[in-house]
Amino acid sequence: MTTDPSANAFLRPGKLVLLVALGLFVYAAALIWQVPAGWLWQQARAAVALPPSVQVQQVSGTLWDGAAGLSVAGYPVRIDWRLGWPSLSDVSLPADVSVTTARSGLSGTVRLAWPETLSLNASGSVAVAEFAELIRRSGGAMIEGDVRIDRLALTMADQRLAKADGLATWPGGRVTWPMGNQTGTASFPPMEATLSGTGNGINLEIAARGAEGPAADATVGANGMMDIRVYKRMVDLAGQPWPDAAQPGSVVFRVRQSLGSAL
Repeated sequence: MTTDPSANAFLRPGKLVLLVALGLFVYAAALIWQVPAGWLWQQARAAVALPPSVQVQQVSGTLWDGAAGLSVAGYPVRIDWRLGWPSLSDVSLPADVSVTTARSGLSGTVRLAWPETLSLNASGSVAVAEFAELIRRSGGAMIEGDVRIDRLALTMADQRLAKADGLATWPGGRVTWPMGNQTGTASFPPMEATLSGTGNGINLEIAARGAEGPAADATVGANGMMDIRVYKRMVDLAGQPWPDAAQPGSVVFRVRQSLGSAL
């Protein structure tokens, strides 16, 4: 009786050990991906500090493909995620993520890269009427219709914001705002909000579409100081009287305070 030399070569001890190790690795990875997400949250919740207005009510699915139900300032929010395959070329792990409420939603991709880099690319829409009560309580202006988030790109590195870029658009319409015991109202043209920023801070600029300058802007520095400015362009858009000496780019209202105190 003779043996096949090719079979002996394939079943060498070194290859057997390698095959067994590979099988154990695949088995262990499968177990990790299939760990119940609810069980993981129960183990980690004591070490996660959430704001008082955020409560995790339910976590379902697995680490690989799961969902979480939250209450944020009294509004029900659902987060769904699905992990992708790790990339060995840039040592990163992607995940498809969506955040939805009753009428609003944001979806995109989150990528975690070694050593401490987190990036987000997403788009969606916000139904402003859904948050009318919250806006009224804060004394803000109400706009009709939906705000479309055309793009939102954020990059975190070393637990700090490294880059921000975004664009949101609103088709225009009726705007109402509190004026003492009365309510002001005006019809606004289409508006755009542009987000930009680096490690030194972020800037949000709001302007009428095609305008030469902003109607309002807000900046938040790396030190947490927030600076909000409203220009005469906003007054003109609202059709409100103002001294003729003021130019469209003149600041008519300004607030500076620590972001921590604002929260």
